[in-house]
Amino acid sequence: MTGPRTLSRTQSLCPQCLQKLEAAYVLEGDTVYMEKTCEVHGFFRTKTWQGRDSRQAWIKPKISIEHRFHMTPEKDGCPFDCGLCPGHGQNTCTAVLEVTQNCNFHCAFCFAGCDSHQQFQDPSLDRIRSLLASVYAVSPGCNLQISGGEPTLRKDLPDIVAAARKTGFEFIQLNTNGYIPAMDGGLLKCLKNEGLSSVFLQFDGVSDTVYQALRGRPLWETKQRAVLNCIEQDIGVILVPTLVPGINVDQIGPVLRFALDHAPGVRGVHFQPVSHFGRHPGPPKDKDRITIPEILAEMESQTQNKFKRRDFRPSSCEHALCSFNGKFLILEGGTLSPLMALGANCCAPVPAEQGAKQAKASVARQWGPPVKIKDSQPPGPKDGLDRFIQRSRTHMFSVSGMAFQDAWNLDLERLKGCCIHSVAPDGRLIPFCAYNLTDENNMGLYRSHECLSGHLAAHQNQCPLRRCPGKTGGLPVGRTSGDRIPCQGPQPVLCNPSQGCPSLEQPPGIHGPALYPSRAYPGEQPCLSLRVPG
Repeated sequence: MTGPRTLSRTQSLCPQCLQKLEAAYVLEGDTVYMEKTCEVHGFFRTKTWQGRDSRQAWIKPKISIEHRFHMTPEKDGCPFDCGLCPGHGQNTCTAVLEVTQNCNFHCAFCFAGCDSHQQFQDPSLDRIRSLLASVYAVSPGCNLQISGGEPTLRKDLPDIVAAARKTGFEFIQLNTNGYIPAMDGGLLKCLKNEGLSSVFLQFDGVSDTVYQALRGRPLWETKQRAVLNCIEQDIGVILVPTLVPGINVDQIGPVLRFALDHAPGVRGVHFQPVSHFGRHPGPPKDKDRITIPEILAEMESQTQNKFKRRDFRPSSCEHALCSFNGKFLILEGGTLSPLMALGANCCAPVPAEQGAKQAKASVARQWGPPVKIKDSQPPGPKDGLDRFIQRSRTHMFSVSGMAFQDAWNLDLERLKGCCIHSVAPDGRLIPFCAYNLTDENNMGLYRSHECLSGHLAAHQNQCPLRRCPGKTGGLPVGRTSGDRIPCQGPQPVLCNPSQGCPSLEQPPGIHGPALYPSRAYPGEQPCLSLRVPG
């Protein structure tokens, strides 16, 4: 048996101070680890790949795009210049627009750190129209996901969908926990009429035990009702389980069976192995992670080989280590016919722009409502090819997964290939994993969870800030005195909610109360950054 072997090298961040570090992928047995060392905080090692499937064989080379519109200059390097900067190698396939920080749940894991214990001021509809226009101007062909918080808490959600459609977005998806859609089918009807294509439904399993553990309440009946209401309104449904080892990994097979039982209204399942950013119980151990090959192995085992590992491949859009996907035709009688396999991949590099176009078209086609064959088709018997073609239009089913990165396993090479971009409050497009990244103490690189969670203390005119104890005066590598950074330490700072934070500069084109780097909507009050003393 051979000892540990270094497979490749990359760059990452320290989970405690978010400084840039050199990192290596090391193979030991059937497990690949990321290893990195911070001069201040020491050595970090985390599992990134485990199973008999070769990580090296899975990797699919990609040619980065050369000419892409960028919104921010490249100054300090990835990931400190997101917006997007010229160093980013992929277009926006999906823009994630958060229309609220409010939520009616308090989940054990939440990338946005939102919950029902706080109340935030939502961005105005006019502000959302402005953000939609800015995204469409630089990524006119991208798909749009309306997210939060819980977007269905907004009474003007139909107006937001209508605004997105008027702006020009053709595929519009709603990211929801499903609680309100389960209770109010009329809302779904209204959203459908305004142009909603799909619902990205939080769906962690088929028992109340799972929902009690992850979401803090029994929700199995609610989830079923939400699915049925969406199907009734002819809205495509994607079930989205967050996979947490020890809680719901055994639900992979049951969720797939539920989805197939409700196809073609349910268009597919999109698994998300848990990532430790936003709100999470604490620093992850290897037993707290499940990797792509482990998910595929569980899928094969729990469905008695109905879904096989060989039926899946990495995406040609984002970095290969970020995701997996497979497409299936549900044949008459309920058997599945896989439509692609890993062995069909070509080893030649794929242009990122080509992969982005394919991904956008595939998502819009597969995750939207199913095609319905009209009764006006010519009568008479159909041969096998006719039936196959008709079936392929009405009964396609997708299974996919996205392994988001956190501070422990962040790979800057993967980040530069990201095609899922969060819309920052000032209109910049920031890779999803960078936007939501938090350190060990839950302080964000771009999103300041702690300050946002203290938002209600506005009447005290205070915002809790912290100072990073890292080297070079607490500045990340590449930062200099005078730069604005997320800060650490319980230091109350006086702010005037009606005037914004006087220590921050206004971005070009923004007038009135504003925050920059933007971690809140203009007009909101938190002081989220300090200017580091010179």
